[in-house]
Amino acid sequence: MEGSYEASVEAASWLRGRLGAAAPQVGLVCGSGLGALAQDLEEPRSFPYEEIPGFPRSTVAGHAGRLAVGRLGGAPCAVLQGRFHLYEGYSPAQVVLGVRTLARLGVHTLVLTNAAGSLRPDLRPGHLLVLRDHIDLPGLAGRNPLVGPNDERFGPRFPSMCGAYDPSLRRLALAAAPAALRARPGVYCGVGGPSYETPAECRLLRRLGAHAVGMSTVAEAVAARHCGLRLLGLSLITNAAPCGAEDDEDDEDEGAEALGEDLGHQEVLAAAQDGAGHLRALLATLAPHLAQRPAAP
Repeated sequence: MEGSYEASVEAASWLRGRLGAAAPQVGLVCGSGLGALAQDLEEPRSFPYEEIPGFPRSTVAGHAGRLAVGRLGGAPCAVLQGRFHLYEGYSPAQVVLGVRTLARLGVHTLVLTNAAGSLRPDLRPGHLLVLRDHIDLPGLAGRNPLVGPNDERFGPRFPSMCGAYDPSLRRLALAAAPAALRARPGVYCGVGGPSYETPAECRLLRRLGAHAVGMSTVAEAVAARHCGLRLLGLSLITNAAPCGAEDDEDDEDEGAEALGEDLGHQEVLAAAQDGAGHLRALLATLAPHLAQRPAAP
């Protein structure tokens, strides 16, 4: 039952019974340290995850573990304050239950945010990466939320991930982003965690074409597209990943010190909070546009 269509319907029905006609159109998933994004909701109503039928518990610091519903910039929105991760021991289907529940509630556009480590020297802490694509390493290794019998009520057996992140929403976000965010498009790489990446792993990911790395987002993006949701991905850069020296293996320690940081989770949370204000301003500006239902293909 976990992560199944029936589980998402049960959770959505429970929420609908408490929300009445206030069905959200835009969904927002908050990454580490970014839960304050929900503070801008007007007339908010909040539901702890432990009260929502079938929902996992969010066990990571910086993830409040609540679903908040209200209006952002006049647009009806639902905000997942905290997500679920593979490294917490959850299955891929459990990781995406929140996204599937939002789809059953009536959400048609989803914004996935995360705190990420930069793999590029010109992408610094406080900058914003607007996703144009991703590399799903757990998914490529079989940890994909769509593994198993396909439920056509969610979507087709083999959903395309070409153009998964909506180009029109990406252009809108890049144009509207505050100058302080230095927003640019790029590729996010999702890894399993919870250990941070080694310098050698970071060098590999950079050579694969990734601009930033983190431990979330990719499974939710797959489930969102499987459900037919329009998708925007935003990575707030919180640290420079330890890429080390590219060419001189004998000098890797010096290179790692110059090109990366050995940070813990608390430092990542602090950096995310520093940039969250600019991200909140961007989302408040975008919300009315996101709420506009996309034209039928």
